[in-house]
Amino acid sequence: MIQLINVKKSFGNNHVLRGVNLTIEQGESMVIIGGSGTGKSVALKSVLGLVQPDSGQILVNGADTTEGDRDAFLAQFGMLFQGGALFDSLSVWQNVAFRLLRGKGKLSKSDARDVAIEKLRRVGLKPEVADQFPAELSGGMQKRVGLARAIAAEPDIIFFDEPTTGLDPIMSGVINELIREIVVEMGATAMTITHDMSSVRAIADKVAMLHEGVVQWTGPVSEMDSSGDPYLDQFINARAEGPIEAVR
Repeated sequence: MIQLINVKKSFGNNHVLRGVNLTIEQGESMVIIGGSGTGKSVALKSVLGLVQPDSGQILVNGADTTEGDRDAFLAQFGMLFQGGALFDSLSVWQNVAFRLLRGKGKLSKSDARDVAIEKLRRVGLKPEVADQFPAELSGGMQKRVGLARAIAAEPDIIFFDEPTTGLDPIMSGVINELIREIVVEMGATAMTITHDMSSVRAIADKVAMLHEGVVQWTGPVSEMDSSGDPYLDQFINARAEGPIEAVR
């Protein structure tokens, strides 16, 4: 579903992606891990076309991401943003239905609201939440609203950017379970970037570790603990000592 082929991207003298090769199969949940500044977000933005790689190729469903209709390309994706990224001035249902109210196939307000309430129910929120505003909700509820928005248009691919940031351990577990259930239900292809190892173990089918601009290790999540890769081992066990130098 998604292929990155020798993708490179630099910002001045900062060589962020140095030849990333990664394949995500249809219906697979891939979680990308790695330290801060290793290129996780740049890789995700490159797939979406928000960042243009200096070289290499990115294919989505077999098509080059630089070709074809841009709106049709983006319609394949849903996104759960790290900070929620809800619109403060819009009600919860309007946030969830944001895409449904725009573009060629837009729905009527009534139909869009019905879809929004259905998706809110799917993430464990009651219909009365629909007419509240984001500021009236807890952090966990806001994250659920963001998840409802990500799935509202039934996308083929869903990106999760640090989905449990700012949540307590219990709510993080709830969100991880929801993400896993929804991805499996929809048969969607998922790409997640996170530092949270509990998210990795809950969400991933496969794991890829980015280090120094390349995929250092990739494989099934079940093989992560016995990989034998010193970089991955240090990262997942949060060891200060190892081949990855901690910036002091």
